[in-house]
Amino acid sequence: MKIAIAGYGQEGEASYRYWSSDSQNEITIVDENQPKLVLPIGVKTIIGGGVFNNLKDFDLVVRTAGLPPRKIKTSGKIWSATNEFFDKCSATIIGVTGSKGKGTTASLIASILREAGRTVWLVGNIGKPALDVLARINPDDVVVYELSSFQLWDLEFSPHIAVVLHIEQEHLDVHTDMDEYVDAKAHITKYQKSGDIVIYNSSNKYSYIIASQSKGVKIQYPDKQTAHVENNNFYYKEQKICSTSSLKLIGKHNLDNACAAINAIWNFDVSNNAIKKGLEKFAGLPHRLQFVREVNGVKYYDDSIATTPSSAIAALKSFNNVPKVIILGGSSMGSDFTELSKEMPKHDVYAILIGDEAKRIEEAFESSGFMNYEILQNPTAKIIVNRACSLSKPGGVVLLSPASASFGLFKNYVDRGEQFISAVMEIKS
Repeated sequence: MKIAIAGYGQEGEASYRYWSSDSQNEITIVDENQPKLVLPIGVKTIIGGGVFNNLKDFDLVVRTAGLPPRKIKTSGKIWSATNEFFDKCSATIIGVTGSKGKGTTASLIASILREAGRTVWLVGNIGKPALDVLARINPDDVVVYELSSFQLWDLEFSPHIAVVLHIEQEHLDVHTDMDEYVDAKAHITKYQKSGDIVIYNSSNKYSYIIASQSKGVKIQYPDKQTAHVENNNFYYKEQKICSTSSLKLIGKHNLDNACAAINAIWNFDVSNNAIKKGLEKFAGLPHRLQFVREVNGVKYYDDSIATTPSSAIAALKSFNNVPKVIILGGSSMGSDFTELSKEMPKHDVYAILIGDEAKRIEEAFESSGFMNYEILQNPTAKIIVNRACSLSKPGGVVLLSPASASFGLFKNYVDRGEQFISAVMEIKS
């Protein structure tokens, strides 16, 4: 079979390993830009602008996640690593999507199930490329798959258990509009059967829209008929599970993520003790409200993954009644900063605005009457942190929670977070 690997990053590399293991396949790597990864020796390549528009001679075009299906023109079948995994995997799959919280919720599910003695494979955005572990998965195992809109875009299958978290405007620099973004996300429930389950955020209209497309059992959270928080304890209906202090993550949004995770594992015969230990053992993911250091009475937190306004709002709410300096801005994802601008006056907070989105955030702030901010033009991470340090108050916090993508000033959110951490570690006490 003639196969084009369309887009050669980490997922494209995994796709090449998978399909090239069959000597009957004739593989060609196709990309609009010269791949940064080292190409396999002897592999055929087609590289250059517009190459995805003319793939007529291939039987199968394997789309990398970030490549919109609309950009591919072929007489063959457009496919993806995610489609291949779902088609071939024999184990139960729990799929998790949302604009934010996917990685945390997927990790909590995996941690709890492992404490219950199950063999769990955490794949997708957060774990190893799914195809790299497919051959090792047994029918009695459980797969927890973190699914972005890019992976779901043209998915022809849905997981046995779908978890749909809060959905808001994101990736509108890639998706044509919000309708397309939500439609892509909706593939997580589109093909579910009557025996499947969807767990959805009842307070979010997009999550509800996606859940309503499922033919399976619909479970909303947080809800007193399922997993919820009451009197600083996690409950399932009237059954007390454990104290919320078992969860080592800060913020109400993480309590909601934990409730979603508890709902996802509830039918797996998991004890309350396993849930408690699973929550306790997960200490959080890098760049997600990660405590960095306390200097001169000020605590610094790296929330570089916060690329949407609602995630920055969640970060602000995680530190009520303390003075805050928040670093906002970066490159555009088409977000609306109106709600963030309305939230700012509710806090003792000063904002440092950076990047291409600084002007749009400023306009939103001025519309809501919030004036406690400044713009730093083309700064380095060290300049940003030093300025935040000078503005901070003892007993307060400094938050890198940008509500924007990282490109322009930084390579990606990881680079942004690591540069922030490095600059914080250089502050003299």
